[in-house]
Formats: sequence, structure tokens, C-alpha cells
Amino acid sequence: MQIRIGVRDVATEVLVETEEDVEQVLQRVRAALTGDQPTLELPDDRGGQVVVPTAALGYVQVVGEKGRVGFGRP
Repeated sequence: MQIRIGVRDVATEVLVETEEDVEQVLQRVRAALTGDQPTLELPDDRGGQVVVPTAALGYVQVVGEKGRVGFGRP
């Protein structure tokens, strides 16, 4: 699934491809926005981690599954 994150005062979006389902991602976003967590942390599908300061979040858009093209992982 693809997630687009808008960061305040930054013109470009942060794009994250993750294997988590929609509900897992939404739980992470809600916890970051309603709790005392200083960051939103999302795993990407390449084994990395994307960390965005909670105070800098402009928006989080969960796009869902997207069709893959090419020779990458299915």
C-alpha cells in the first residue's frame, strides 16, 4: 500500500510503500496524533523505517493498493 505524507513547510510529499494493512497504518497515525509520541514511524516494504516528527505532519493519505509495474517484488 502507498502512503503519502505531507510535511508542513515542505513542498514535496513523503511517499511510503508498506506491506502493513490500512488499519495498522491508521492506528500508528492516530497514536502519533493523539498521544505524546514525538514521531510517526512507518516501516517501508524494503525493510527500512520512515520517521516524521509529529509536529510537522500536515496530512497523511492512505492510498491503498497500487498496481506494480516492472520486475520488482510482487
